[in-house]
Amino acid sequence: MTEKTVHIMLVDDHPLVRDGLRARLEAVSHFRVVAEADSGFDALALAGSTRIDLVLMDITMRDGSGIEATARLYANYPDIAVLILSMHDKLEYVTQAMQAGARGYVLKDAPGKDIVLAIDTVVAGGIYYSAAVARQLARPAAQDNQLTSREQEVLRHIANGESNKQIAKALDLSVRTVETHRLNIKRKLGIEGQAELIKFAVQHGRVGGSGS
Repeated sequence: MTEKTVHIMLVDDHPLVRDGLRARLEAVSHFRVVAEADSGFDALALAGSTRIDLVLMDITMRDGSGIEATARLYANYPDIAVLILSMHDKLEYVTQAMQAGARGYVLKDAPGKDIVLAIDTVVAGGIYYSAAVARQLARPAAQDNQLTSREQEVLRHIANGESNKQIAKALDLSVRTVETHRLNIKRKLGIEGQAELIKFAVQHGRVGGSGS
């Protein structure tokens, strides 16, 4: 059976990088690079005038962030899949990209076969992470049953995107107390940054706890 052609746009502000990607991708029979952009602004304009199934998006570009461009693409063209291709492996970038609407995150030093697999996976409706990124996301953390019931409540509010002030008002606590709970949650779970805490909260924060 003939595979469906995937129409791809490359977004990277380095022409040599785009040249290398185009050569790599067009060696795959069902991939077709139909557009290239060196900024998120140009990518958005091209998305409105060209048939595109997937955007391969860099994060750090001279004219703006690829994460911002991803959010705009997702808002305007939700049927176009965005796959991040970046040199950055920090969990913060991964979390921000996925929250912006990206469907996958691949590192630039990943093997070529990984990029091919990522594109096929994302176009088929799945989510794909490079192995190094997936290991970070799956890093063992202490179970949330180590948290007190109050800390679990705070975690649920964090999962809903609420600020310390909003959480304090909802739980009838002081902002300083909420900040202390957040620090204790991160300490117990072995979490360092805010982005990682939000990621954990979204994945686990809606699991209820009872008790005093």
